[in-house]
Amino acid sequence: MMGRADKGLVITTGTFSREARKEAQRDGATPIDLIDGNDLAERLKELSLGIDVEMVEKVHVDGEWFKRI
Repeated sequence: MMGRADKGLVITTGTFSREARKEAQRDGATPIDLIDGNDLAERLKELSLGIDVEMVEKVHVDGEWFKRI
């Protein structure tokens, strides 16, 4: 990063490599906050921004079990 920034921010829907995380916190460089897809989803959920949360229970019937009784 160049200029007068105190901190950077990179957001992705994917993930960051170990090397990217190390570079973002490298000594002597401007720190960079990294927000990956999981962090982004959690923050959007916390702030209720553009998402609805729905809890769904999924039930699977084991047909083989019933055949044995």
